[in-house]
Amino acid sequence: MGILARAGHEITPRADDADVLVVNTCSFIEPARKESVETILEMAEYKKSGRAQKLIVAGCLAERYREEIREQIPEVDAVIGTDEVEKILAACEGPLRGPDAGAENGSANAAPTFLYHDLTPRMLATPRHAAYIKINEGCDHPCSFCIIPQLRGRFRSRRFESVVREARNLAAAGVREISLIGQDTTFYGEDLGLRDGLPLLLAELAKIEELRWIRFLYCYPNRITAKLLETIAAHERLVKYLDIPLQHASRSVLARMKRGSHGEAFLKMLGRIRRAIPEVSLRTSFIVGFPGETESDFRVLCDFVREAKFDWMGVFAYSDEETAESFGCEGKVDAETMEQRRYELMAIQQKISRQKLRAKIGKSFTAMLEGPSADTELVWQARLEGMAPEIDGKVYVTEICGVNEASDLPPAGAMARVEISEARDYDLIGRAAEILDAPRTIARAHAGAAPHFAARPFTILA
Repeated sequence: MGILARAGHEITPRADDADVLVVNTCSFIEPARKESVETILEMAEYKKSGRAQKLIVAGCLAERYREEIREQIPEVDAVIGTDEVEKILAACEGPLRGPDAGAENGSANAAPTFLYHDLTPRMLATPRHAAYIKINEGCDHPCSFCIIPQLRGRFRSRRFESVVREARNLAAAGVREISLIGQDTTFYGEDLGLRDGLPLLLAELAKIEELRWIRFLYCYPNRITAKLLETIAAHERLVKYLDIPLQHASRSVLARMKRGSHGEAFLKMLGRIRRAIPEVSLRTSFIVGFPGETESDFRVLCDFVREAKFDWMGVFAYSDEETAESFGCEGKVDAETMEQRRYELMAIQQKISRQKLRAKIGKSFTAMLEGPSADTELVWQARLEGMAPEIDGKVYVTEICGVNEASDLPPAGAMARVEISEARDYDLIGRAAEILDAPRTIARAHAGAAPHFAARPFTILA
C-alpha cells in the first residue's frame, strides 16, 4: 500500500470502485489457504462484472502455488511472491496478463530474502493509535509441522537503528502502542552478532516518551532469558505480557514436532517468569491431533493446561501440509477427534479465564480506550495491558466519567482508569472513572497521523 500510494495511486476499500484488485494471501494452514482462494475467486467476479481491469495475487499463497494460480485462475494477471513486494508497482502499472505482466515470472524456488526497513513506505492497516513493527523475518527452527521457512526464508533481523527509527516515526505520528512481531522475536539480533538483542531493543524503545505500551509477540520458549525478563520488569512502557506458543506438553509429541522439552520444564519456566514479573499475563497456543498423538498424550496436555493457568490460549487442529516434514508421519488423527480435543481443551481454558477475570471485579486498572465497540451496544471498548490487540479479550466500557455528549468523548488511544464491574468468559465490563491522559495531547498527535485504512483480508487499489 505504501509503495502504491507514494506513486500516486488511490487506495479504496470498495472492490467495485477499483481499477486494480490486489489479494494479499496466507498459506500457513488449510483454513487460511481456503480463505485466500475464496477471496481470489470473489475478486475475479468483480473483475468480470465491474470496473477492475487487473487482479493481482500476492503473499504466501503466491509464493507456494505460483504456477497453479496462473493455470487454474485465468482471471489473475500477475503473481507476486513474498520476496517480490517491491514489484507491486510494476504489476499494477504494467501490461495485462502476458509474458511481461508485472512480477509473475519470478522464481518460486529461490529462498526469500526481502526485509523491509524504516525507509520502506507503509500505510497503517490498524487504528491510528496502534501499530505493528516487524523486527525480523523468516525462521531457522526445524519444527516438523511448519512450512514458514519455505514461505518466508531463513531467519534475518532488521538493523537495530532501523527498528528504533520506525518506532520513533510512528510515535511522532500519534501511535501510542506498538507490537513487535516476527516468527521468533526472541532470536532477534543473533544473526547480526547482537547479544541480548531483544532486551537491548526493548530498553531503547522504552525511552520513546510518546509511546505508552510496547509489546512483542511470539517467544520461543528456550530463549526467554533472565536478561529479557529483567528488562520487561524494569520499564513501565514494556507491557507485562508474554506470548509463548508451546504447541504441546507431551514429551513424545514435542519430540516428533522437533520442538523438544516437556510439560514439567515448561511449568518451571512459567514459574520463573511469574517470579520475575509478578503481574505478567501469559498467552500460549497448542496444536491438537498431531500425527501419533494418543489419548494419553492429550491427557498430559489437558493436565498441563489446568496446572499452568494461562491468561489466554489458542488451540488449533493440526493441518497436514504436504511440504511439511510431518506430512509423512504415521498415526494421523481423524478430523472429528481433533475437533473434539480442541473443544475439550478450550473448555478447560474457558473456566480458567473466567476465574481469572472474575478476580478483577471491584478493582481498577489502567486501560487504553479504543473507540466505539463494533460488536455490542455498550458504549466503548478498551484493553488492559495484558490484552494484545485482535487476539485477546476486551474491556467493554459502559460509561465514561464526565462525558455527556459525543463531542466530549476522548480520542482512541486515551488512557483511562477503568473500574471493573462484571466479567464474562473472556471479556470484562466496567466504567472509565478517570481519563489519565490529557485529550488535547492525543488530539494533536492524531492531527499528524499517517494515512490509515481499516484492516481487511484483501487490499483494493485504484
